[in-house]
Amino acid sequence: MFFINKVVISGTVLGSIYALGAIGVTLIFGILRFAHFAHGDMMTMGGFVAFLLALLCYHYGIVLPIPMGFVVLPIAMVITAAAALGIDKTIYAPLRRRGAKPVTLLIASIGATLMIQGLIRLFFGTGTYSFFDYGEPKTIFKLDMAWAGGTRPITFTEPQLLMVVVTVILIGALNLFLTRARLGKAMRAMADNADLAQVSGINTALVVRVTWVIAGALACAAGTMLALDVSLKPDLAFNIVLPIFAAAIVGGLGQAWGAIAGGFLLGFAETLGVFNWSTLLRPLQGALPQWLVLPDNLALVPTEYKITVSFVILVVTLLWRPTGIFKGAST
Repeated sequence: MFFINKVVISGTVLGSIYALGAIGVTLIFGILRFAHFAHGDMMTMGGFVAFLLALLCYHYGIVLPIPMGFVVLPIAMVITAAAALGIDKTIYAPLRRRGAKPVTLLIASIGATLMIQGLIRLFFGTGTYSFFDYGEPKTIFKLDMAWAGGTRPITFTEPQLLMVVVTVILIGALNLFLTRARLGKAMRAMADNADLAQVSGINTALVVRVTWVIAGALACAAGTMLALDVSLKPDLAFNIVLPIFAAAIVGGLGQAWGAIAGGFLLGFAETLGVFNWSTLLRPLQGALPQWLVLPDNLALVPTEYKITVSFVILVVTLLWRPTGIFKGAST
């Protein structure tokens, strides 16, 4: 049960966040052909938008049986999507009209990162916030596994359960849109060959706008759910933007399903890397030679360095399969 709590549940939660973030990164790269390094801060911005909406509900005494962060999430996704459109219109669109190269857009995205971080710190300071500081409880579920021989219960929180449910819904909706909707098929066509899509009569300007809407909405969902699981702070998603990019590259840049696979792969890999394997091997201590003593901590990497697991997998992928698992754009 300790393994399920520390690896299965934690890996699913982390993988959900990585997957939603990586989808936005890979869609922007597939359509606009540049790495959007401000995506992590768009996640943070979405988290703060949801937090403000939740505070508004708390102020008016609105109480519902599920965490308020999930209640206001659809509205926050719309607002963040609009903000993403505004960022594109004011920063990236003028550069594209001037024929800027992808590296120029990448540098501009770093500037957008600093701008978003600066605005968040200006209005919210550098402190840490929580959706559960205003009287709303963070429900913890414990499933007794004594019937299966388990000595510990399976433990997870209500936000973690809802996080997985919301992730499944969003991924399912995105899949239906990309495979069934005419505009979704146009996005896939533009990702494959932008020039051919344009001469075929596809409204590429509309595709670009829809891409930013989807990327902004999913970034908000990922940032809000991360804040509900841990806490909200100005650099909430800045520290995971590189693993998100790694997930997109491992899965295959430009491939939505690749981003999902890469996100969950890295999420589980990181939790496996920091898991203390001594807890599973201690029952075997009696069968081991006396000179072989299990250490108290047998984690592959310390918790503070778990990000290195993602980069090891990224390097191996670049050497073995540069196009990623789902054969995206060559990296």
